[in-house]
Amino acid sequence: MKQDLKTVAPGADEARRDRIVEGAIKVFLAYGFQRTTMDDIARAADLSRPALYLDFKNKGDIYRAIAARKFAESTRALERALTGGGDIEARLMDGLDKSLFSMMRVFFEAPHGAEILDAKNSLAADEMAAWRDRFLAIVAAALAAEAAARAVDLGARGFSPETLAALLLDGIEGMKARAAGPEEWEPAARRLVRLVGLALQP
Repeated sequence: MKQDLKTVAPGADEARRDRIVEGAIKVFLAYGFQRTTMDDIARAADLSRPALYLDFKNKGDIYRAIAARKFAESTRALERALTGGGDIEARLMDGLDKSLFSMMRVFFEAPHGAEILDAKNSLAADEMAAWRDRFLAIVAAALAAEAAARAVDLGARGFSPETLAALLLDGIEGMKARAAGPEEWEPAARRLVRLVGLALQP
């Protein structure tokens, strides 16, 4: 049963926003951002249109909420992977898979996934920039800890943890642009991670 303005209980705001975001992800992937209407999103969330506008003024606003959620999930997954066990290369690959590739596969396999990803540049550029900064900081911290554990002076080799992290992410982004599909992501990423690993060798 659809909720309207009178039936939304106090304290239900976050649950309602979650329903809207989850519903919007489904319809955006199914129909594309341009073709999706606020009515489509309201139906997917099982809400009335007025209830939808309690939280979001338009579908661009909803898209930004989706982006913020996905970016937060990405950095949490990366942080968990890099603070886990195993050598640094294994942890980096695990982090890339869980924070980037698994998420990208969902969009790559959806009929309108490419359109949804492209929209981030115009609709969620600030969220994207914040994600990139956080991603780089997490990777750089892991690389710095690894260099310290191995007593490796990265500066003497012309690197810093930050530059290595940026080289890795830049390489991943370039690889994704050139790769034909998900089957090419892992081997290309593994080569990039191997280069980072070599920079950390004692």
